Amino acid sequence: MDFNQIFVCIILVLVFIAFVKEWFSPDLVAMGAFVLLVGAGILPEEKALAVFSNPAPIIVSCMFVLSAALERTGTIEALGEWFGKLAGTREMRILVMLMLIVAPLSAFVNNTPVVVVFMPILLALARKHDLVASRFLIPLSYAAIVGGTCTIIGTSTNLVASGIAKERGLEEFGMFEVSKLGIIFVAVTFFYMLFIGRKLLPDRVTLSTLFESDESKEFLTVAVISKGSELIGKKIKDSRLGKIRNFRVIEVVRSGNKLTGSIDQIVFKEGDQLLVKTRVEGVMDAGETTGIEIGVEGELGLQRLHTDSAVLIEGVIGPGSSLVGRSLKDLNFRERFGVIILAVHRRGVNLRDSFENVKLAFGDTILVEGAVDRINTLSQERDFINLSQPKGRSIRRSKVPFAVGALLLFMVLASLKVAPLIVLALGAALFTLFTRCIEPSEAYESIDWKVVFMIFGMLGLGSALQEVKVVENIALKVTDWAAILNNIHVLVAVIYLITAVLTEIISNNAVAALLTPIAITIGVALDIDPRPLVVAVMFAASASFSTPIGYQTNTYVYGAGGYKFTDFSRVGIPLALILWGLSTFLIPLMWNT
Repeated sequence: MDFNQIFVCIILVLVFIAFVKEWFSPDLVAMGAFVLLVGAGILPEEKALAVFSNPAPIIVSCMFVLSAALERTGTIEALGEWFGKLAGTREMRILVMLMLIVAPLSAFVNNTPVVVVFMPILLALARKHDLVASRFLIPLSYAAIVGGTCTIIGTSTNLVASGIAKERGLEEFGMFEVSKLGIIFVAVTFFYMLFIGRKLLPDRVTLSTLFESDESKEFLTVAVISKGSELIGKKIKDSRLGKIRNFRVIEVVRSGNKLTGSIDQIVFKEGDQLLVKTRVEGVMDAGETTGIEIGVEGELGLQRLHTDSAVLIEGVIGPGSSLVGRSLKDLNFRERFGVIILAVHRRGVNLRDSFENVKLAFGDTILVEGAVDRINTLSQERDFINLSQPKGRSIRRSKVPFAVGALLLFMVLASLKVAPLIVLALGAALFTLFTRCIEPSEAYESIDWKVVFMIFGMLGLGSALQEVKVVENIALKVTDWAAILNNIHVLVAVIYLITAVLTEIISNNAVAALLTPIAITIGVALDIDPRPLVVAVMFAASASFSTPIGYQTNTYVYGAGGYKFTDFSRVGIPLALILWGLSTFLIPLMWNT
């Protein structure tokens, strides 16, 4: 290997390590590697610029916009409500209806908003009928994943692999070319979850069940320590307040400034303003304490303070959230949103006490309490996905025909190949904008730019591997080995397995961008049609069931369901092995190699 090959391989290894260790977000890692390779002169400028002509990231962006239009017009929400009516009260029926609705929907709509809409519906259904929510959220994610394999637009990995294949001279994949195998994936997953996976699903406790059901009747109020109060000069544990049941001091404000440090160590002074969480009986007991006034104008001339009924909700930290990487103490959550965080769920562990210094991450579930108006404000944030109730923003229901029409027209024209996929995707996205299904600002916000730029970065890294002939060398080694075996089924099995394993560790889009060129080169070197090998990469890069970090929908339900990491392995590994075996046998047959 020459210097350039060694350098690119080192960069590739560092990128993989950075993905796994989560040193930085994947988009920064991928683009950083891309820029470094261009700056080092390994990837020529003209080939670097050619990366941005790849249609896949543009089509992915258009799919985000189309999905947002369906969400903004209430189409997805209406399907979710329909599911709630049909689901019934029995676990088996709920699972059947869930798979039958979510899988077909995910074939044409970005599966992330589908999961986001269905999560609170499932949680509410579980609470209403005294069922365990963790029995439904993994099946929700799996249904969304396999549903996406049914069309080229169903998942971004299909679009990435298809775009690279077209650039390398293969015939463009049709809209429904992969449907024949995708439908089998859906059917197998459906029966597996009903008769095998269902027995492996855990009974986990979600955050809200850690608290008594009547805690929603608690109140947030303010108490003022007046002149001559018996509390002056005492800590809370040494006063009557510390002995009142269901009476918790959340913060202390003195002279307009919130006091930092432990509440238990604060010595009260005249005029201190206490933010209190309590029940009605706690308010009454505190009112009997000499020198404390609750919810009324005190002797110090403070503005009259109102007692607000507190609402308890669960929420998930989204992937593009500004909260990621920052601790609750750094965020000043109380000041920013006017609510308090009671607990954090992280990787199967419920943290109720010492969590103020824990840095939030994508997929963390937090239990939040606050006044109704404050909770509604928080629910509008992209930072926070409310699991307890649907978002309260207005829905443009009159635009449903336009949003659905745009998607249907796009599907029909794409299946007929009347124009390149990128042209049809841009046309469909623009149609939803011109018909006011979605505003331009909302369209830009709907695009997950981190995914888009990570794809660009990984395409650049793949181009560099191609430029220094690392891809060719890897392909030749595999070709020599495959020529000895002389079996296309074994070759598909190996490519599928490598792709599937890497997908459980790092981003599926990154894996597709790296392995598709290798698969094509192997096919050309062996003088066989590379198409089935590309299909193997497509399906393996989507079929992430064994870990909660391999696919975004798994990460969403991970925290919301109170799961442990091993729950996904126990349920997902058998399914992954079954689909691997089916793909090994069916892909060469279906693509006539």
